[in-house]
This record gives sequence, C-alpha cells and structure tokens, in this order.
Amino acid sequence: METLKYSKLVVEILSKESGPVYYDPVYHGRTLKIIGIDDDPTKVMADIVSKYREKGYDAIVFDTTGNFPEEGFDNVVKVEDGKEMGLDPIKLALAGIIGDPYSAATIVQTLYSLDRALTDRLYADILAKRVSSVPEAAKKGEKYSEVIMESYTELDERLYSGEAPKLEGSVLVDFGNAHSITVAQAAFLTLAAAFTKRRNVVIGIDDAAVLTYSEAGSAALPLLTRPMRRRATILATRYAMDALLQTAGPTLLLYTDPDTQAVVYEANGVPPGAMRKHVHKGQGAFIYRTPETINVEWGELPGD
Repeated sequence: METLKYSKLVVEILSKESGPVYYDPVYHGRTLKIIGIDDDPTKVMADIVSKYREKGYDAIVFDTTGNFPEEGFDNVVKVEDGKEMGLDPIKLALAGIIGDPYSAATIVQTLYSLDRALTDRLYADILAKRVSSVPEAAKKGEKYSEVIMESYTELDERLYSGEAPKLEGSVLVDFGNAHSITVAQAAFLTLAAAFTKRRNVVIGIDDAAVLTYSEAGSAALPLLTRPMRRRATILATRYAMDALLQTAGPTLLLYTDPDTQAVVYEANGVPPGAMRKHVHKGQGAFIYRTPETINVEWGELPGD
C-alpha cells in the first residue's frame, strides 16, 4: 500500500514480513479506535501519540488510568472530586476559551437536563451579562435555576470554583482520582468544548468507553472526533460499546476475548470467513473501509 505517499500524518501501527502496516488519518479516517484488554490499548495509544509528537504535533490526552506519563506535556490537569478546578463552562466561554456563550449554555443544558426554552433563557441571561458562571445561574432564582438545583451539589460548586487551568500546548487530563461519574463527565464535556477547534494536534482518550458512558460524555465525543484537517483522534478502550463501534473511522483490534473480537468484526462489516482471523497476544488486526471495500491487515505490535 502506498500510504506513505498520501500524507505526512502516516504512522506505523503493526509490522509483518511484507512490511509495516500504516495508519494514515487522511486515507483511513481521522478517528482510530483501539480495542483490547488490560494495558494493551493504553500502550498502543501511547506509542501512536508519541509518534505524532515526534512529527511536531501537540498531544491532548484524557486518561482515566492515572498512569499516563506526564513527561513532555506543557500542562497537566488533574481532575479530582471536591477540588477547585475552574472548569465553569460559562466563565470559560466569556473568557474566550470555549467558542461562544451558546456552547456554554448547551453544556449546562446537557449536565442538568434543561429543556430548550430554559436553555434559551439562560443563553439570553449570559449574553446580557446577568449570569457569568454556573453557580450564579443555579442561585439566580429563575426557572432554569430550579432545574439546575435539583442535582447541583458541593462537588459541582468545587468543580466550577477557582482559576481556570492552563490549556495551551500539549495537555494531559488525568482522571485517575475522579471517582464521581458526575464530576468526570462534566469535566470531560467542558474540556472537550475547549479543545474542539484545536488543530496540529493528536487527541488520545483512554478509556473512551468509560468517559463516554453518560449523556454528558457521549455529547463530548463528537466534539473530539469530528473530521478536521491536521488532527487525529485515538480512542482506546477495553469495552466494545456500540457508541464507540459506530463512531466513524478505522479499528485496531488487539487480543481480547473471542466473543468481543467477533462483535468488533461484525460491527465493522467484516464478512465471516478468512477475513475474521483470531487475533492472538502481541498481534493486531487493522480494519478500515473505503467507499468500495472493507479491508483487514494483520501484523505484530511494534516491539513484541
């Protein structure tokens, strides 16, 4: 395959006797899903991220394991329950970190289940500078305040309080000490909105199934996986969840349970038979589609 001639974003992901197997976001799709067990998806994602950093790309990594190396990142954001994080979408929008106030209003809508009318009312108050933060919106006495307060807790208050984190350059977002799903999903959605327009960047999400489990998390995923020039997104997971399998882009299937391998092959439209080889430890199957064909390339993981 002449992938090397196609774009500068090509990276090697597998090796075989006839030569390397490459992933090229331009040719294969700009979101690569990696599915395996134990630490395998993390290790493969980290290897791919490092190859893009060698090409001069910034890296934005969302890590739920708490074990991703901090070396080489310009900023590290540690998301923790009860910690002042400064991740208030309204404040960030007014500061120009999130694209616009309406994006902030829709984040609040998603987090607190506001209907469209209440969301528009909140948006109008943000534009009129009657509301400048989520805590202000919660305590303002409006109808949207009542809905927000139904699920608003001290954890929310702390998440929105404090100085906003630095998000320039390469950023590691460490969720290792975030045990509250509510806190993790709110932080993930808010940061996804802050990073959604970044280019010249590789985005890594591990574990993607964990971070996209709730409504807020699933709302964040399209912000980070929509096709953009000069950007690639790597989704690493141990769970073959429908939402991830249906995300456009190729799949790197690593060793995992046979039933899971079958589900992944089926979800990618690989026909039964010789194309569905059993992937063993240290191996990978790279599944990608073109408008005309479904293709599977097998090989060994680099270093194995």
